[in-house]
Amino acid sequence: MVLASHHTEMKMQLGFGARDQFGKQPSYNELRKKISNRTTLSEFLLLGFSDVRELQILHFVVFLVIYLVGMTRNLLIITAVALDQYLHTPMYFFLMNLSIIDLSSISVTILKSMINSLMNTRVISYPGCVTQVFFFVIFIAVDIALLTIMAHDRYVTICQPLHYERRMNRIACVQMTVSAWITGIVYSAVYTGNTFKLPFYQSNVINQFFCEIPQLLKLTCSNSYLSEVGGNAFIVFLVLNYFVFIIVSDVQIYKAVLRIRSQQGRCKAFSNCPPHLTVVSLMFLTGIFDYLKPTSSSASSLDLVVDVLCSLVPPVMNPIIYSMRNTEIKAALNKLIVWRLFTKN
Repeated sequence: MVLASHHTEMKMQLGFGARDQFGKQPSYNELRKKISNRTTLSEFLLLGFSDVRELQILHFVVFLVIYLVGMTRNLLIITAVALDQYLHTPMYFFLMNLSIIDLSSISVTILKSMINSLMNTRVISYPGCVTQVFFFVIFIAVDIALLTIMAHDRYVTICQPLHYERRMNRIACVQMTVSAWITGIVYSAVYTGNTFKLPFYQSNVINQFFCEIPQLLKLTCSNSYLSEVGGNAFIVFLVLNYFVFIIVSDVQIYKAVLRIRSQQGRCKAFSNCPPHLTVVSLMFLTGIFDYLKPTSSSASSLDLVVDVLCSLVPPVMNPIIYSMRNTEIKAALNKLIVWRLFTKN
């Protein structure tokens, strides 16, 4: 009798069997709104790497090392390009922006996971999750746009050198970069808003170490999820177009390089293409796989590996591939170190 009365009371609270002043029962949408209001989430639970305290500390230390390495390398590039006037060229201007994005994106994804491991918790607040998704999407979108712009810059440099000053002047470079940032911010605002306006009925457990949209979509109802998947498919289509543009540009560069008679000039022109293709392929293909892979209710080792490759490896490896191997960047860093030593003495 107690259970029956409690069940009846809950149904009446939610509106089942209740009638308004005109004697009508509430509609399905009204009941659904009441239920969703009662199940509004205030926090999410991120993936915990282990319940063993020692392994949590190990996770914190490993992520701290990755973060410090990525932060140091990118800060060195930003400082070198900003302070050395000989590096004020389109290529290094784009590299500096890429380092800013890499430094920001790794901070967005890894810091909260490190703090949770240190504090022995898995909680991230609802506003914190929204903020994390918003900024991560901005940095990914701008990163993709910048990689495409850099591919165009290399194409014009090697294949159309006579038109370089006209097509890649200072104003054009600033306009392309600002357009990439504005587009990324607007796109992220729309995409994040559409994601978090969906009702989360399933759970509040995110099977990833940061708030990731494919994982968040698993927590929504099926109809909302299917509509969002259609949007994701369109995003993948656009990303594939960027990827094809970069590949076609690099193929044209290879053809032009093969016509260079000087062995030294050929080696210098070839030096940046394979590393660039490696980074681009890693980032694009893992991202596409992450958005198109079949959904599952539980986390898998493959999901974790893909997200680590997509979110942590590029910010750490980009400085090495694009800049640390560059003699001009090395010379600028050496001058910076010597200048600091002399100013201290």
